[in-house]
Amino acid sequence: MSSYVDATSGAVDHCQLMAQQQPDLAADYYKIASSCKEKLWHQLTLTILDLVSKPTTTLRSTPEGTNSYLALYDKVVLSIDTKLNPLSLARIASYVAASLTAKTSDEKDTTAAKAVLENLLANKKDTLGTPATIFVQSKLSLLSLNADDKTKLDQIKTIVKSNGELLKEMIDARDTSESAIVHSAHYEMAMTYYKVVGPPESFYDQAMSFLNYAPLLETTDDAKTAYYHQLAVDLCLAALTGEGVYNLGQVVSTPVLAMLANTPESWLVDMLKACAKGQVVEFNTLTTQYADAIAKQPALVHRATAVKEKLTLLALVNLVFEKHSSERTLGFQEVADRLHIDILQVEWVIMRALSLQLIEGSMDQVDQTVSVTWVLPRVLDTTELQALAGRFGEWAVKVSKTKDYMQEQTPTFA
Repeated sequence: MSSYVDATSGAVDHCQLMAQQQPDLAADYYKIASSCKEKLWHQLTLTILDLVSKPTTTLRSTPEGTNSYLALYDKVVLSIDTKLNPLSLARIASYVAASLTAKTSDEKDTTAAKAVLENLLANKKDTLGTPATIFVQSKLSLLSLNADDKTKLDQIKTIVKSNGELLKEMIDARDTSESAIVHSAHYEMAMTYYKVVGPPESFYDQAMSFLNYAPLLETTDDAKTAYYHQLAVDLCLAALTGEGVYNLGQVVSTPVLAMLANTPESWLVDMLKACAKGQVVEFNTLTTQYADAIAKQPALVHRATAVKEKLTLLALVNLVFEKHSSERTLGFQEVADRLHIDILQVEWVIMRALSLQLIEGSMDQVDQTVSVTWVLPRVLDTTELQALAGRFGEWAVKVSKTKDYMQEQTPTFA
């Protein structure tokens, strides 16, 4: 006599019960049940992912009072988990874990959320594969960081470094959705870690990488809006105060900064743009105008000297960039006037710029000039691109005239 038991029977029964209890979600639950019966695992995966990715509209309680996502995971997903793509399974588990902390920071919910991911790592460590493992570890670490669990910082530090190296070694398939999902999960966790422990330049690097893989999309979700608003604030502060962060045009062009438009923090974007262009007068005006707001930002207060130095150096970089390549021998007085510093400070500023490799060239202390042969590459805005295009046009004209002159001066032989 056969002892075969259909593992999906309980899953189907659960879906049918939930369809009866939640009529507005009946279509989704019946679709999941149908996919289970017909063993359409890909369609089932897509339906579940779609359902659990919208907690504001689909997260409910079961008749027993259980979180509906957790019940779906326990009674349906785990019963057919061997049939699912490992990364899809990991994504479903992460949505379930997130739902347990979405509306409360209660420790019991956080513990339950961690348990979902910890059990997945423990029970499926041989079948998850590297991408899904990185994804789950990232989401689990993020839960600890958001719960302010300081006991996990050393462990998370190891995960940030080891998984970062693994991602670099993996074949670059950034244009695939699965690769983007894994990378964005890692970088979100990494930037959150560095926001907690510092330094700001490490947060900046990870945040920019996160935005490369998880670009900002239009959203009406209040939670997501608040999340990206805070990220924009943190990114501005990190760009201004981070050591070695000089290519500010990169962050200025990031769409996430638009989240600060018409908000009390919009001054941060104005300061960042002024610093990026080395506009000393405008930056100082903003500093005076928003002194009270700046005083409430510890990062700007504690690193005020570093920010001032960055502004001065970028003013020099912009001065050089605006010059034609044939006009890049600058007098100390011109530099002092542009940077709004005493002429006695010019030599130090130039030496500092040379040591940081913001410029290359040589300095003549006797004649008080600096000749620049190279300047830091940078992300250009529309106005700067138009100016550069104009220079290319002038260069093309000069080349054409030189060619004509050479042709005229070249003797012809019969």
